[in-house]
Parts: sequence; structure tokens; C-alpha cells
Amino acid sequence: MAAATTPAQVLSIQSHTVHGYVGNRSAVFPMQLLGIEVDAINSVQFSNNTGYPSWKGEALDGDQLWALVEGLEGNNLLTHTHLLTGYMRSPAILRTCLKTLDNLRAKNASTVYVCDPVMGDEGQLYVPKDVVPIYRNEVVPRATVLTPNQFEAEILTDMKITTQEDALTAIEKLHVIGPKIVIITSCLLSDAADSIALLASWTAPTGASEKFRINIPKIANSFTGTGDLMASLVLSWLHKTNDLKTAIQNATTTVQAVLAET
Repeated sequence: MAAATTPAQVLSIQSHTVHGYVGNRSAVFPMQLLGIEVDAINSVQFSNNTGYPSWKGEALDGDQLWALVEGLEGNNLLTHTHLLTGYMRSPAILRTCLKTLDNLRAKNASTVYVCDPVMGDEGQLYVPKDVVPIYRNEVVPRATVLTPNQFEAEILTDMKITTQEDALTAIEKLHVIGPKIVIITSCLLSDAADSIALLASWTAPTGASEKFRINIPKIANSFTGTGDLMASLVLSWLHKTNDLKTAIQNATTTVQAVLAET
């Protein structure tokens, strides 16, 4: 994955809400600000995020997603260098995302797939249970970059994460499955009660295996969409710099600045 020798063009398949900033509402504008061209497909269109007592709206199914992809293909518009996926509510739409990835990689084997495996947080799933094995067995092996939170990393690796050693073990398990870059975007670890840990790992262009940890001060509030924002920023900065340390530092700084103003 080289630094920005060619312009990035991202196909972002994520959720959309009328109220609030999650999914594409959280991800698209920051990428555009960083000079990334983005085409967005909304996997769902909801009144608000599912953390509220109720919500209304519709979810895209696999056939509907494929119709949009075919429309792009029919006009020679399916030329994206990156695929970014987030919230999905069914195995069918996940598998259609993989079908889309196959199409992109048939044209460009270097197509970067950034997968934010949005399944839940803080011990609670907010997708149907049948989505989980699709992520574990079919989606994660195809990803270039994987950005789970702590709960999602635990689900994907079938292990509990309480220490830094646990987190690094989980990351290695995920590398074995497929992704070249793994970033656990938020961990509550036993050695840092007052902060949230971000842990990241990759094999650098030099061939060296590198691992990084950033301790992020806790903010006494609850936010949604931060993972979506983080994934979009990581994608952007990896493309611009081809350096994981710089990418996570810039992404974390931006997220913290946004939260401070929210």
C-alpha cells in the first residue's frame, strides 16, 4: 500500500441517519476535507441511531446494493481505489460488499479494503447474531485494514481482552486471519483506568513488525459515530502517508478535537 502516488477514490458503504452523525454522516465529510474523493452508499437510512429507544427507516438488502453497484459499473464509474464498509444488518449485504470488492480487485488488485466491523460495543450487539460469523469467516480474511473496537475484537477472536498482552494476542490472531493492518480503536485495559487505549499493528514497508499504543484521556460523556470517524481518518492518512504511526496519531488527534467541541 503505497503513499499517495495516485488520488484516492473511496466507495463508502455505511449507515445514514437523519439525526446525528454516524456512518457516512460521520465519515464522508472528513475524508473530503482531506482531499479524498468519496462515493457513498447508505446501507441503512434510519431516523436516528439504534442507541435510542426506537428508530424508523429502511435497510438496504443485497440485491438493492448490487443494483447500485451495477449502475456504477454500467457507466464505468466503479473505479475506486478503496472500499470502506461499516454498519451492515444482514449476511446478504455483507456478501454483496465482498462481491463488490471482487469486482474492484479484478480491475485493480491493489484495491484497499478498510473494514470497520460494526457489530456492537460495551458487551452489547447491535446487529443480528447471524452477521457475526460472516464477519469472522468471510469478511475479515479479505480486509486490508481492520478497525474493531474492544468488544468487536473479542467477538472476532473469541477471547476476552483485559490487558495489553491480551489485546496484542487478539491483534496477532486477526493478522493470521488476513488483515495486514489491525487497529483496536478503543480498549479499557487494567493498566490505565483513566484512559482509553488504541492499539495498532502492521508490517512496515521496511519489513519490520511495528506495534503502537496511544492512551487517550477519557471524556465524561457518551458519543456515537466515533469509530466511523476514526476509520475514515485512518484510511485517509494511511493513503496520504503510508505510515501507520502518523495515521493513528493524526486520526486520534482529530477525533479528540471533534469530541472536545461536541
